[in-house]
Amino acid sequence: MKVILRQDNENLGKAGDVVNVKPGYARNYLFPRSIAYPALPNYLRMLEEEKRQKQQRQHKEKKLAQELAEKLGNVSLTISASVGEEDKMFGSVTSQDIADALAQQGYEIDRKKIVLEEPIKALGIYSVPIKLYPEVEAHVKVWVVKE
Repeated sequence: MKVILRQDNENLGKAGDVVNVKPGYARNYLFPRSIAYPALPNYLRMLEEEKRQKQQRQHKEKKLAQELAEKLGNVSLTISASVGEEDKMFGSVTSQDIADALAQQGYEIDRKKIVLEEPIKALGIYSVPIKLYPEVEAHVKVWVVKE
């Protein structure tokens, strides 16, 4: 039985491919889980419409991410940390601390999007990258000062 895949499947192929499977597998597994459609002309049109809508949604998300990246490029955060003798920090500044500081300025950024190789453990000025979308990255200036 020929089916059209709606989504990528490791064993069968990529979305949009027409593959040949056993009828029971299609009827009992692929169709109920919305992984595939029967290979009929009306389903091909429906799949093309789904692809078009997905591309429009991705384009809109990328545009919003680029606008946010431009705004974040001008943002400067000041995070105060407690220090001991010789300006040695007791703790560290993590991506959660940066996300909280951004939230105070009105930017809701998930801490998982903030790319820190390791937590900041020294006073100074840092440029922290934020991955907003696969091709869109913003840099925020973070000032770590003593309390």
